[in-house]
Amino acid sequence: MNMKEWVQQVIKPAEIEKYLVNGKDFIDEKSIFGNLEKYRQPDKQQVRDILQKSLDIKLLSPEETAVLLNVEDPGLLEEMREAALQVKKKVYDNRIVFFAPLYCSNLCVNSCVYCGFRSDNCAEKRHVLTMEEVRRETEAVIDEGHKRLIAVYGEHPQSDADYIADSMATIYATKRVTPTGNGFNNIRRININAAPMSIENLRKLWRAGIGTYQVFQETYHPGRYAELHPANTIKGNFRWRLYAMHRAMDAGIDDVAIGALFGLYDWRFEVMGLVHHAHDLERQFGIGPHTISFPRMQPALGSFVSENSPYLVRDDAFRRLVTVLRLAVPYTGLIVTARERAELRREIINYGCTQTDASSKIGIGAYSEKKVQEENPDKVQFMLGDERSLDEVIRELAGDGYITSFCTAGYRCGRTGDKIMNLLEKGVEGKFCKLNAVLTFREYLNDYASAETRRIGEQLIEKELQEIEGMSFFTDKKLLPTFLNYYKRIASGERDLYM
Repeated sequence: MNMKEWVQQVIKPAEIEKYLVNGKDFIDEKSIFGNLEKYRQPDKQQVRDILQKSLDIKLLSPEETAVLLNVEDPGLLEEMREAALQVKKKVYDNRIVFFAPLYCSNLCVNSCVYCGFRSDNCAEKRHVLTMEEVRRETEAVIDEGHKRLIAVYGEHPQSDADYIADSMATIYATKRVTPTGNGFNNIRRININAAPMSIENLRKLWRAGIGTYQVFQETYHPGRYAELHPANTIKGNFRWRLYAMHRAMDAGIDDVAIGALFGLYDWRFEVMGLVHHAHDLERQFGIGPHTISFPRMQPALGSFVSENSPYLVRDDAFRRLVTVLRLAVPYTGLIVTARERAELRREIINYGCTQTDASSKIGIGAYSEKKVQEENPDKVQFMLGDERSLDEVIRELAGDGYITSFCTAGYRCGRTGDKIMNLLEKGVEGKFCKLNAVLTFREYLNDYASAETRRIGEQLIEKELQEIEGMSFFTDKKLLPTFLNYYKRIASGERDLYM
């Protein structure tokens, strides 16, 4: 099959139409703008009532989200920030889940005007990793101490669903002896960031052991979307992308991740789009998004728009949109990445984020070649704002009272999809995650931490142990003896024990 034939067979119109309601999709531009205008002067008591709903871990309506997006009063904004952090602690406690991105290919048939990977960017050097190169990249990621990664692929026949499934098998099969010699370390969960696919191809990824499937809509505004994505490309089809998560659900993938690229259009509209997306997933499948991402557009090689968009998001607006997302979709994980500067990322975590990356390299083959992005700008999709090592970021967050988690237990125990949503809303999953965070943090401190990180980490882990031993939930559920046994065994050299 040649390239043209491949492109023509990707989109399945029937796999769009089945999700429409009376021929319409869930993004109603008129309704979104109408709500943003209607609630321009929110009442203080109305705002506080909405905050209480968030604290009850209930998905906010689009109208309630519009109220929060219009808050300008400094005192109310501070109340929102405090409530956002309370929501985060109630659902996820004080843990931060770490992962690493692994870029496997930068060949792409699309021509998104803001992206370094776009097909007409002649300055970009193209490469698809061989399975041997995937193995070497994975080894380098594991040697940093990571146990979770998100694999990233361009949309191209050379990196189709079969290639993705093969690379997943290679990643899962890669093991490394730890620096201390205490057993081996490996990637325990692979999330996938790839182009929208048919249900048939998504089932291939489900069978290969996919964790979370992540597709960003880029912008939820149909008109702006059309400006940025040429109509003669696969990505030019707004609805094919809009219903990628719906098809994933139908394929059996019950952990899905949504996001928007902030800077392409008005940030308030994009937040509303994300909330509408969460509502439609709940309406059709009873399960909202497992995570939401809010990357800000960063400079990309050969892209004028990436640095000159009229919608670039300032830091103050960025703080606000993260706060509103935490409150609007309180059960979901929020991901802040190394796109952001170190000092801002540290601050944003206090607005309710639950996941982040570190020691990240987004050049094709950059981990095994140990190249910083300035050494291969022609192989990256955009430029990162924070290139610190995993150890440095963990040490900083431990000093701030956040425990690092590499936990993948919930997925392997079947706590996914509607099951994990129910547990998250009731605050139960966070308690299991607290135990597993301590166990995986213990592994990291033993095997990979620098002396200073181990010193700070030991102080934090002792505090966590005291909290766990004093919580009635763990004694009532008779979980404490098993946990303490596992902790002792891991401290003595065993690995990968989980609750």
